[in-house]
Amino acid sequence: MFTHKYRYLFIALLSAYAYINTVLCEVYRYFNIRVAWYDALMTIILITLLSWEGNRLAERKIRKRFPPDQQRIRFLLLFFTTGIIISCVAASLVVGINGAWKYRYSWSELEMPLKLNLIYAGLINLFFHLLNTILFFFREYRMKSLEAEELKRISAQAQLQAVKTQVNPHFLFNNLNVLSGMVIKDNPKANRFIEEFSKVYRYILNSQDKELVELDQELAFIKPYVYLLQERYPDGLKVDIGIPEKYHSSYIIPVALQMLIENAIKHNVISRSNPLCIEVKANGSGMLTVRNNRQPRHSVEQSNRIGLTNIAKRYELVCGRQIEIQITPEVFEVSVPLLNVN
Repeated sequence: MFTHKYRYLFIALLSAYAYINTVLCEVYRYFNIRVAWYDALMTIILITLLSWEGNRLAERKIRKRFPPDQQRIRFLLLFFTTGIIISCVAASLVVGINGAWKYRYSWSELEMPLKLNLIYAGLINLFFHLLNTILFFFREYRMKSLEAEELKRISAQAQLQAVKTQVNPHFLFNNLNVLSGMVIKDNPKANRFIEEFSKVYRYILNSQDKELVELDQELAFIKPYVYLLQERYPDGLKVDIGIPEKYHSSYIIPVALQMLIENAIKHNVISRSNPLCIEVKANGSGMLTVRNNRQPRHSVEQSNRIGLTNIAKRYELVCGRQIEIQITPEVFEVSVPLLNVN
């Protein structure tokens, strides 16, 4: 506070305010102090100025001796005590020189002006240090708040990056197995399978550093992904994607649709006699819904909760919103928010 660029303006205004109060209270008449108004005003200005500047110079020394970030209470107490001494010395010098040298006061005449100005010096120092303490703790609070926000942001980014990288590797291995079978059989569809497979992984690689992507991009990625799945389950999987054009400019978590579809495949029986039907719809309330008929597998591999937990965590970190899950004996349904980015 004591190094503020407008400190001299503050000193001038504070001195003028103090002098006006002494005039309104008729201090000089009441205590029978014979002094010209300009000398009275100058005395107050000099005491205020010397107190402020003395505190400013003392603060540098005390900071070196007692760093406020390590010993804040000791620093503030010592600084205040030093300020009292500086202010009293300043008041004694100003009143003594002015009274004894200019007005030729005797000690009895000088005693009352000295007492009054010592009281003013103590009060003005107290006022200065109250302001300084308030600003000191406010700056400390703001700094801690900024540090907490920065830590929260870094932590969120780290968690987001961690959950982004947890894509189930079974997708890669399963499709490589399908591709291996096509190549061995010299199947002409192998080239297209390779192309669609490359599109899927190109999208995953391109979007891994993004927090959100346009739904239009996600849908473009889902088409080759669904093709790969239907090659793997040619007669057992049906995927119906019906999302109106008006929702395509909304945003979604990258690879969310892929993980929801993969979750349905992982936990349900898929066969020609019992096909798995997956619907991807926009429900009109700002949510994207992936619904499938329930035909649970009797033995499901131990889940590491990557799928739904991953999506829920990412939505929580990015926008603070929750996904919705509805389960009935016939249907499993997950709805994720469609986001608008300003």
